Parts: sequence; structure tokens; C-alpha cells
Amino acid sequence: MDYNELMDRLSDLKVYAKENYIPIIRDLSAKFLYDYVKSNNIKTVLEIGTAIGYSGSIMISAGVERLITCDINGNSLDVARQTFDKLGISDRVDVRLQDAKDLLEELVDAGCKFDMVFLDGAKGQYINYLPNITKLIGTTGVILADNVLLGGMVEGDDIPPRKKRSMVNNLRKYLARVNESDYNTEMVKIEDGLAVTRYKGEK
Repeated sequence: MDYNELMDRLSDLKVYAKENYIPIIRDLSAKFLYDYVKSNNIKTVLEIGTAIGYSGSIMISAGVERLITCDINGNSLDVARQTFDKLGISDRVDVRLQDAKDLLEELVDAGCKFDMVFLDGAKGQYINYLPNITKLIGTTGVILADNVLLGGMVEGDDIPPRKKRSMVNNLRKYLARVNESDYNTEMVKIEDGLAVTRYKGEK
């Protein structure tokens, strides 16, 4: 589906998200996600953090053939399922009401592989998810992590506000880890920042 047509069809969902204080991927990041999936021929995706199905709809409309997506909020997942139904893409989505940690372990045990993992769940958990995500992408897949700069708080050494401290410190750990020699990471500095990471393999 053309991006502009998709945005028209998702306009009511954006309004719903705003009215109900549900965070969804922002406009420039959404366009980047669509273009990245399309230009890199991404076909299989694991999404951590479904919310109401906005980013999942973008990825499928860009060409993803199989999406597994998880969230722990059942109400949001109900809206997500309705969204996928309205767009006629439900047959390509496996929606899980499940904690990401448990799902990652399950998928690793099953030997699953993905072209991409879209990481948009609990920001403070990115670093903890990374080992199993790496197993799921191997050296051929990619991790696209959203919101890694968290409004500029992650860059630099400033002490973050108390409420954000744990999250910011864990995001700093995540970015430090994916910038070590066994990974290759490019930062996309739009909005709250995205990190595009590939695993190069054990050294």
C-alpha cells in the first residue's frame, strides 16, 4: 500500500491514540520505518510493543509477510486486532498477549529467525532483551530500536531526572553494547532517535 494512502487510512487511529494518551511511533520515524522495510525487502518481523497496531500496520503495508507482535496490555491489543482487520491484513499477523521476555525465550527455543526485530516496548528492558534478540536475527537480520535517545536525555553524561534515571541508564547500556565490535549500529537522529543494528558474529 502506498504510504500516503496508508496514512489516510490510519488517520482515525492517530486521533484515537492522541485522545487516549497512547504512544505511537512519530511521523518522521514512521516514514523511516516504512521506507526501511520496503527498501530492504524485510519479510519477517518480530515486534516488541504492539500498542494499537499502528507501527505493525506500517510494516505490513511496506511488504512484511509475517509479523509476530506482543504486548502486555489486552485493551490495546483489542484495538490492534480491529486495526489489522480493517486493513485486511490479519492473516499476516500473530498477536500475542505476552511478556516480551517470555516470548523471546519461546521463539529462541523454537529456533525461529527473523529478518528484523522492531524494538518499541519497555525502553529500560532493551539491554535485557538483546541477547535473545541477537539469536533471532543471527548475522543476516537487523534490530530497529525506537526511542533510544529519549528526548535527548540518553546522550551525554548528565544525570537524568529521578523518574527516568533507570530507563535512561539502561538505554545508555544498550547503546554502549550495540556499539561494541561484534555489532554494527547506525543512529538515525530524528525525533526520539532510532538505532539500526546488525550483529557481525562472535569475534
